[in-house]
Amino acid sequence: MYRDILVIGAGVLGLSSALHLKRLNPDRKVLVIDKFGGPGQGNTAKSAGIFLNLFTTEINYLLSDSTIDWFFHLQNELGYNLSLRRCGYLYLLNEARYRRLKAPISKMRKKGIELRTFGKEDLKRMIPDLVTDFGEEETELMGLEPVEAGILGVKCGSVDTDALARSLEAEFLKLGGEVSYRITATRLIIRPERELGVPGEPFVWQDIRVAGAETSKGEILAGTTVVAAGVWSERLLDPIGFDALMRPKKRVIFVFKHSRLRRLRDARGFSEHNILPFTHIPEISVYMKADPAEGSIWLGCADDFGRGYGLEDDPQPEGELYSNNIYHALVRFLPCFENVRPVNMWAGQRAINRYDRIPVVAPAPGMIYVGSATGYGITKCDALGRTVAALDAGEKGVELFGGRRLKAADLGIETRNVGKEVFKV
Repeated sequence: MYRDILVIGAGVLGLSSALHLKRLNPDRKVLVIDKFGGPGQGNTAKSAGIFLNLFTTEINYLLSDSTIDWFFHLQNELGYNLSLRRCGYLYLLNEARYRRLKAPISKMRKKGIELRTFGKEDLKRMIPDLVTDFGEEETELMGLEPVEAGILGVKCGSVDTDALARSLEAEFLKLGGEVSYRITATRLIIRPERELGVPGEPFVWQDIRVAGAETSKGEILAGTTVVAAGVWSERLLDPIGFDALMRPKKRVIFVFKHSRLRRLRDARGFSEHNILPFTHIPEISVYMKADPAEGSIWLGCADDFGRGYGLEDDPQPEGELYSNNIYHALVRFLPCFENVRPVNMWAGQRAINRYDRIPVVAPAPGMIYVGSATGYGITKCDALGRTVAALDAGEKGVELFGGRRLKAADLGIETRNVGKEVFKV
C-alpha cells in the first residue's frame, strides 16, 4: 500500500496534523493509522482534559493561546459540542512561591494574559473548605506551608477530549482523509534515496530516508511519514537513531463523588460557571478538576523527581498513591476529603521533555516527528498540527489560527529556538 502521507497516531496531535496536512494538500492521499479502535483512545483519553495559556515564552503562549481560540471556533462556528468551560486555572501558592513568581506573573500580564490575584482572605471566603492557617504539626512535622495567595488564569478551563478527537477526525474525513484503526506500526522503513537494488541496502555511504512503516497488517509506504504516536513514538524512533527529547512518565487520576465535596466542587465567584477552577496545589503536587456533568472531582498527582520513567502499554493506577501518600497531606489543606475514597481511578502516560518542556516538531528525511508535549499536547494541538503541515510544505513560517505566526524551525531539534520558560510553580 502507498499513501502520499502516513500519520502514525490518532490522538489529538496526530489528527490535528492530518487535518492540516490534508487542508493544505487536498489532492494528496493522507492516511491515519492507530493501534486502538478509534480516535483519541490512547493517552488523549486518559488526560485531565484542560486548556491553559499560562506561559512566559512567546512560543509557548502562541501555541496554547491560538489553540484555545481554535477550540471555541470548533464549538461556536463549526458546531461541535466540546463541553468547553472557561472555569479558569487556579494556583494555590505559599508565600515563598508567590514571591518567587511575581516577576513571571508580571511578564505574563504584559503579554496580555488575563490573570486575577486572590489573597488569603479572598480564598477563605470563596473556598470555605480550604485551610489557610497551619499548626505546628503541619509546618514542623510535615514541612507544609499554608496557602498565601491564589493566581487564576482566566482564559483556561476544560474540554471533552473524546469530543475533541472525534471533531478533528470528522473534519479530516470531510476533506477526504482516511483513517484505519487497530493497526500497529511496528517499525519505520528505511530506504536509500537512490536505490541500487542490491541486497543489504541501505549502505552507510547512501543517503537514506523514512519510506513508510511496517505494520501489523503489512507494509505501508509513504512519501512523508508523520510520527505522532505519543509515548509509543520511542519504539519507532529509537531503532533509527532519532532522539525525540522525550521520555514516558505515568500519571494517575482519581475520581471522587461525595456529598461532603459538593461545596468545594461548586465554589462560586471564580467564573460564570460557578464551579471550582482547575486547581493546582504545588505544595503537595496535586491538581483538581470539577466535573459538573458527573457531580465529581478529579484529582491527579504531578509527582516528578522520584517518579520513574518507563513506557507502559497498559499503565495501571496505584491506589496506594492516594491512600498511603497524597491523602495525608491533602486533608491538611482540604479536610472535606477526610475519609472520602475514590470511586474510580485510571492511569496514563505523558511524553516528558525534560530539556525545556516545550513540544518538538522536527523533520528528518521522509519523516516529521511531533510530540514531547510534556502533558500540554491538548492545549497546543492545533498549533502543532499547523506546524507539521508547514514543515511538510517547506514553509519557514506557520500561520496559526487567528493569523499570528511563528517560525517552524524554532520547534525543531538542531534549529531549536524556544527560549526559557520561567513560570514554574
